[in-house]
Amino acid sequence: MNNTVVRTIYGVIFLLVMIAGMLLHPLAYCALALFAMEVMLWEFFRMSIGTDLPLQRILAMITAAVAFCAVMGTAWLGISPVWTGCALLLLLVTFASSYFGAAQREHFHKLAYICAGLLYIGIPIVLSPFAMFRNGVFDGRLLLSCFIVIWSTDVGGYCFGLLFGKNGKKLFPEVSPKKSWAGFWGGLAMALASAWIMKAAGLIDFPLLHCLVAAAIMSVFGVLGDLFESEWKRSFGVKDSGNIIPGHGGLMDRFDSALFAIPAGIIYLVFIGLI
Repeated sequence: MNNTVVRTIYGVIFLLVMIAGMLLHPLAYCALALFAMEVMLWEFFRMSIGTDLPLQRILAMITAAVAFCAVMGTAWLGISPVWTGCALLLLLVTFASSYFGAAQREHFHKLAYICAGLLYIGIPIVLSPFAMFRNGVFDGRLLLSCFIVIWSTDVGGYCFGLLFGKNGKKLFPEVSPKKSWAGFWGGLAMALASAWIMKAAGLIDFPLLHCLVAAAIMSVFGVLGDLFESEWKRSFGVKDSGNIIPGHGGLMDRFDSALFAIPAGIIYLVFIGLI
């Protein structure tokens, strides 16, 4: 089958699964987030440390899952935050066990990769349930809106880069040779346009100015997230983080922008008191 057709089919399936997970039911989101987090942690560890430190890798994935479920319980069921804090403290067990498990000195530098994976992938997803509930009611529109901004940035960046960026100045050629400033500005414009459309359609109920500012922040940080993952893969000589999605690579390749963009956008909205 033609690669473009394969990419299109699986791209549509990916979008439908994402939208369903964010809108249908808290359990649907829980399953989606847990699956994505565990797969991305596995991809990150495999890329960074290979098959070394198997106990620490497994423990890191388990503690991240437990922490997510604890936060989900607090956001959804009103379980005391004390229990959430206890679950988050389990992350310290990972660090402690890593020390005892890495007896050989050459393994010590690899412990940082376990910590980095938990910070880079685990923390944003573990805390994401707080963005999925408003006054105790499940409402995935905010997170969906964030992803729409990110996807719009990607589409705008690709189209503008293809049309105007081939011979133009590149963004960071050492990291991503194809990314251009034309694509960057095109992606930013599409992000702002998508925020305006979502506000007009009633998908977002924040003031328009803050919608646009949040969209701009997410667009910029999304590009930074993309560049960060590209540089990380390049440092290990890896083209794709995985092959779980035919024609698209791994889940890290699909969520690299979101891992930077969504926390940045949410922090802005929290800072100004809208959530």
